[in-house]
Amino acid sequence: MEWIETLVLEGSKRVEEIEVYYTEGISVSADLKRHRVSLCTSSRDYGLCIRTVNKGRIGSSSTNNPDEWQSCLDAAIASGNLATPQTWEGLPDPAELPDTDLSFDPSLQIEPDITRDLLSSLLDGAAKYPDAVITSGSAGLATGKVILANSYGIRYSNRHTGISVSLEAISGQSTGYEFDHASYRDRIDPQLVGERAAFFASSSAGGKDIATGDYDVILSPIAYADLLSNVFAPALSGRNVHQGRSRLGEKIGETVTAPGISMYDDPHISRANGSAWWDAEGTPTLRIDFVRDGILERFAYDLKTAYRFGKTTTGSAIRGGLTGTPSIGHHNFIVDGKREEIADDRAVYVHSVIGAHTANPMSGEFSVELGNPFWIEAGEFDSPIRSAMLAGNVFDLHLKIAGLGKESRAIGSYILPSVKINKQHIIGK
Repeated sequence: MEWIETLVLEGSKRVEEIEVYYTEGISVSADLKRHRVSLCTSSRDYGLCIRTVNKGRIGSSSTNNPDEWQSCLDAAIASGNLATPQTWEGLPDPAELPDTDLSFDPSLQIEPDITRDLLSSLLDGAAKYPDAVITSGSAGLATGKVILANSYGIRYSNRHTGISVSLEAISGQSTGYEFDHASYRDRIDPQLVGERAAFFASSSAGGKDIATGDYDVILSPIAYADLLSNVFAPALSGRNVHQGRSRLGEKIGETVTAPGISMYDDPHISRANGSAWWDAEGTPTLRIDFVRDGILERFAYDLKTAYRFGKTTTGSAIRGGLTGTPSIGHHNFIVDGKREEIADDRAVYVHSVIGAHTANPMSGEFSVELGNPFWIEAGEFDSPIRSAMLAGNVFDLHLKIAGLGKESRAIGSYILPSVKINKQHIIGK
């Protein structure tokens, strides 16, 4: 775009380095209230974030109106003038990268009629359990484009798409909720989402109490993602490590999970939600093996953190929202290892947890309410369990992993299996 070239040229006259991150997209969404569409909206969104670097002083500013880029540039430079200088070794140079879009479905149309069809499929699936009453649901479609430019000649762009559905149902005093999100239409099954939401609402009714004690527990990918994302994954951030906010900070080369468990970020998986050839700062992405066969190997870095602490960026910069500044994150965080049937022996199955955000990210201590817990045996749901809580330590929990389920599921930017952990403390009656 000509105005971006003009922006970079103008900024380069005033500061040593400039970075322009521009996004635009369109989306359509529809909401259910019981069996009727209560709201349908469409939007076109824009975001512009400018970073400037001058004598080690980093400034930034953002706007939702790209026509105001001159004012945004002035604000970025002004904020940089007030910033404390830091060690800085430069924005990245251009690299030879593939020009394919890893998370873009060219066949996905952003049309209201498609959201209506998705909602209908949700209801069709839920109809398998007629005693479950639909309370709410949603379907959304989105497509967008990202452009990154800097004063060293980077001119990258990529396109992405997204499709999401969710449904909530109730039966008596029991509720059920299910969702799914993918970048490609054929990666999502709205009928199955509706069926599972209604199943959990219907089948959770009449649950029996469980005595307080230690039990073998199976966490669904949803439940596991909540605990992983609030405690373990942040502990792999180089920023948290060097600021003394990570329990894993001094454990490189040590055992941090059960044997055979690996954790890695693979940003080059075709059709996955978070795939990208370059990160939010223009650094080429690569696979990062955080944990290999239970042993901690490395941490994640963006440019700012790497320069500050004498490390090398791992291409792990991401941005939150349309106008967010870079921070350390991941693209497709995968937990892997030997896969097996983990539900043959009797265990407590946990579909979701409530309150994982209250876990202590330093110590790993947590106490969460169980959502839709069941006794499971021989691969089948046996009987529902009345309200109960799970308490423990996220870091210790990973050392006790007894098995990974055969199937993985995408939960946002995580790709996770169900996880079995033996002898976990459940607080019941």
